[in-house]
Amino acid sequence: MRANTLRAAMATARMAMSSLSSPARALSSAAAPPPPSGVAMVQGASRGIGLEFVRQLLRRSDQGRVVATCRAPDSASELQELRREHAGRLTVLPLDVTDESTIEVTGAAVGETHGSLDLLINAAGILSIPNVIQPETSLSKVQKSSLLLAYEVNAVGPILVIKHMRPFLKIGASLGTGKGFSLVANMSARVGSIGDNALGGWHSYRASKTALNQLTKTASVELGKKDNIACILLHPGTVDTDLSRPFQRNVAKDKLFTREFSVHKLLSIIDNAKKTDNGKFFAWDGQEIPW
Repeated sequence: MRANTLRAAMATARMAMSSLSSPARALSSAAAPPPPSGVAMVQGASRGIGLEFVRQLLRRSDQGRVVATCRAPDSASELQELRREHAGRLTVLPLDVTDESTIEVTGAAVGETHGSLDLLINAAGILSIPNVIQPETSLSKVQKSSLLLAYEVNAVGPILVIKHMRPFLKIGASLGTGKGFSLVANMSARVGSIGDNALGGWHSYRASKTALNQLTKTASVELGKKDNIACILLHPGTVDTDLSRPFQRNVAKDKLFTREFSVHKLLSIIDNAKKTDNGKFFAWDGQEIPW
């Protein structure tokens, strides 16, 4: 079963790469990886914060390249429009964080097409799906299925993406481009902080983000020592996206951010990150959040 899934994912990835413009196709056929000019990967890029990261990264420079991944690229209309607008600079690939074989295939495609990564942003996350998962308002509403699904998407997925992209982040770091080290930025949430939890509730979402924090912190120790890769966690604030929209009623207007504002702030943190920030957890305004 896994072999069939892997072959199908590989075929989809090859189709996605073949649809790129001719400059990008030339990259994949080159004998050696292209010289690094800034390659960022955004996982979870079909909408919301992930899509905005792609948009702002592409608009900052006409040289940098972006790899954008999501479960169903063909139905991600805004992402496909960006691909057409930035032909040769944006690669769109399928990746489902609940299926490790697709992560593995995407890693191979990144290695073939770009050779290295300077920045990896894990942006996908789950909070609610009608009739599937909802934030729990009391302990009595906690369900095993919700806990496991939130953990799988919000914690397991990002760490598996890091696992399979690690070789290319390592290459990016050793090439001495940009900061002199590669950076991983995982989208967490303030509600994942145990020390900051005074309200309770939202058991599945809180616990999954806490797990993401611990997994990222643990990975940061190993990657920082062995591969010159730094990992940070980011809280974007309450952003006006599909994820937060059902829960915005009690959010003050000055605390509800646009995607553009939040991503601009988060990119500022990424731009100014130092190697000594490895393993830290930052809010959108640059303040550290307690574990």
